[in-house]
Amino acid sequence: DLFKTSQLKRAMNYLLVALGGALGSVLRYWAGSFFLFPVGTLAVNIAGSFAMGLVYGLLSDKGLERASLLLMAGFLGGFTTFSAFSLDVVKLFTDAKVFQGFLYIFTSVLGAIFAVWIGFLLAKGVSA
Repeated sequence: DLFKTSQLKRAMNYLLVALGGALGSVLRYWAGSFFLFPVGTLAVNIAGSFAMGLVYGLLSDKGLERASLLLMAGFLGGFTTFSAFSLDVVKLFTDAKVFQGFLYIFTSVLGAIFAVWIGFLLAKGVSA
């Protein structure tokens, strides 16, 4: 019975993340339509990062795992993955891991841009 309870809990956690992610993605699409490119993405990233900090501050010491899954991993993760990245940086800084925080910023931003560029070039090379 413990195994079934564990499986049910895990399934419920995935469902919460999926539901929140779907809602966050729809909101991102809707909110982005109000701005010209790339201002919509910028606005969503900043708003989502603010919301991530707010929710984390409210829930971090309350033991509300399901609310965190729905709101942080799900909704805000779907709204903007930049908010998760921003939270990781804040956690590193608050743990006095400033060097690791800046290294994470540097490698995440440049690594992601490089990866998109390489993927784009590969796709163009394949489709040519």
